[in-house]
Order: sequence, then C-alpha cells, then structure tokens
Amino acid sequence: MVAVMAQTSDEHEQLRTMVRQFVQTRVEPQAMEHDESATFNPKLLRELGDLGLIGVTIPDADGGAGMDALASVIVHDELAYSDPGFTLGYLAHALLFVNNLYWPATPAQRKRYLPKTLTGEVIGAMGMTEPAVGTDVLGLQTTARRDGDVYVLNGRKTFITNGCEASYFLVYAKLEDRITTFIVERTFPGFSTSPKIPKMGMRASTMSELIFEDCKVPIENVLGVEGGGITNMMRNLEIERLGLSAMSLGMARRCLDTMVTYAMERRSFGKPLAEHGQIQRYIGESYAKVEAMRALIYNVAATVGPTHRNRLGTDAAKLFSATAAKEVADNAMQVLGGYGYCTEYRIEQFLRDTKLIEIGGGTLEAHQKNITRDLTRR
Repeated sequence: MVAVMAQTSDEHEQLRTMVRQFVQTRVEPQAMEHDESATFNPKLLRELGDLGLIGVTIPDADGGAGMDALASVIVHDELAYSDPGFTLGYLAHALLFVNNLYWPATPAQRKRYLPKTLTGEVIGAMGMTEPAVGTDVLGLQTTARRDGDVYVLNGRKTFITNGCEASYFLVYAKLEDRITTFIVERTFPGFSTSPKIPKMGMRASTMSELIFEDCKVPIENVLGVEGGGITNMMRNLEIERLGLSAMSLGMARRCLDTMVTYAMERRSFGKPLAEHGQIQRYIGESYAKVEAMRALIYNVAATVGPTHRNRLGTDAAKLFSATAAKEVADNAMQVLGGYGYCTEYRIEQFLRDTKLIEIGGGTLEAHQKNITRDLTRR
C-alpha cells in the first residue's frame, strides 16, 4: 500500500528502509508503555543519534547526514506510524533545536552545542509560545536587556515540548522591541521549568513551562544577530510544518492499515466487514486522503531547503494533512467500533494524537490566514 514518490532518490528509499526496520524492532515494542506512562524515551532518542538520524538536515562536514527536507519528512512519516508522541519529541529536538540552531550559529556555538545534541546525549527544545500569546508570535512578551557581558531575560514560555528533559533551549525574546534568539542552558541562573503539563495526546513526549526570572545569558549566546529572531524563526518554520505534516501522514497510514486489516478479519451478518458498503466508504475515502497527503507533502518537501523557501506550500501541506489525518483516525474508530474505542488497537491513541497537529506548529486558522495573504499578494 506504500507508493514511492517520484522525486525520492535511491538514498531516500534506503533511508526509509532503515528507519522502517528500526521502527518495527525498536519503536513499536515500547510505544504503548510510554503513552500510558506519559513519559519520553531518551534512550530511544540516543539510538536515533547512533544511526545519524538526528542530524538528517545538517551537513556531513559538521557531523550530520547531509540530506534534505525530503529525508526529514521520511523519518517523521515512518516514526509517527508507530509512536507519534515520541516523534514529536524527536521533532522538537532535531528540528526545533538542532536544525534551528545550526544555520545561524557561529562556529563556536556549533562546536559547543552540536556534538552532544547530534548524538542525543543531550536533549534540546525551543521556546516560542507564551501563556498569553500563542499564534501571535510577534506579540510575545518575554524580554531581554543588555547588562554588561550578559543579557537578562524575564518572562514565561508554555507548552514547550521536551521542556522537562532538555538541557539546551532556543528562546525568542524581545530585545529593545526586536525579537532576538538566545541559546539558554538549564544551568543558567534565573532559569527554571514547571512540572510536566498533563495533556490529551502525544503523551510519549512531555511539555512544561520555561520560566525566566532575571535569567542571565552570556552575550556570546545570541543566535545570529540582535533583532534577527524573525529570520531564524521563519527559516525553521517551514521544515517544522513539513515534519508535523509527515507525522500526520504516518498516523493516517497506521489507521488506514489497521482498519483494512480489521475489516478483512471481522465478520458481521455472515460476511467480512469489508464487504459492507458503509465500511467501504470509510476505507476508500481514507485511502484517497492518505494518498493526497502523501503527494502534497512529498512534493512540497522537494522545494524546501536552507536557501529556498515555500511558505505557501508548507502552510497548505500542514493545513490539509492535519485535518485529513484526524478524519482518517475517526474513520478507523468507526470501522473498529468498540475495539477502536478501547486501547488494544491503539486507534483511540492515534485519534487523540492527530488533534495536536491542528493546533501545534501553527493553528489551522493561522495557515488559512497565511495562505490567503500570500495568494492575495500575488
């Protein structure tokens, strides 16, 4: 049932094979346990580091795999088929911290922060969302001021994936009313995190608040230039949206495969469920949505890189795939009935997990606004 996209190379498909084997042998066996305990699996992240999968988008000269956005999509697609919550933690580390750090970082910053994050030995996160400011990132209220050889940060971030486990954070704050990116270490004076925030889905990743109370950050920990936070943010948002879109695809593929298998095995009124017209509708529409998601996401990914952007395409990919994945999960729930509502087949988990993509990394409404604005400007 897996179609190979035309633009994927042999190298891409070798990557997919490797990740899929890893998912079957290492990710799937632990997935339910970590969803039920609402805990992240840092050991599994280190195993991804051993395979070179944390630095997929980082040039090989600096310890990465030297691949592209399409490779990142493949990894997120395959991982989310088995464990969406863990995949979200991986995304927050590999894209929101490692990829986001790499491109504007100085050689000294790369030398300090890349080696242990590329291996997964140290976990990273990004702090953008605030308690009073969600989608309106330009209205963020965390502030920074220069005080001699340090910057002093004050404010709070919330819903931060990996906030409980991370040692390094990329944090956006206003410095003289200009958004600037800072690299914050957990040990910096004045920095702390809240207890874990309980949540509906993606439970195999954790989130917390980041708290800055006169937090002192060395001047060499500005990422890029003062006032360059928007540039850093926009550069990374597109690959983040693609990663989240790919997660939607992986979750939808899992739900489709589960409902097809169940509909062949389960009998009702003397024949397999798959022979009932209403069940065929759920399966047929779900397959069409999965294939539409796959085509859109993979084709957009082929146009995105460090030096070329496609905001319209990435907004469209995430807008469509987020809702489509939730609809496929809901269809699977309906096909499986009571078995879907219980935990055995994990459909209830995937239905919970798909909802996050409609909110995180940009709400549906934000994507609708961006698309309309870009189209009218044309």
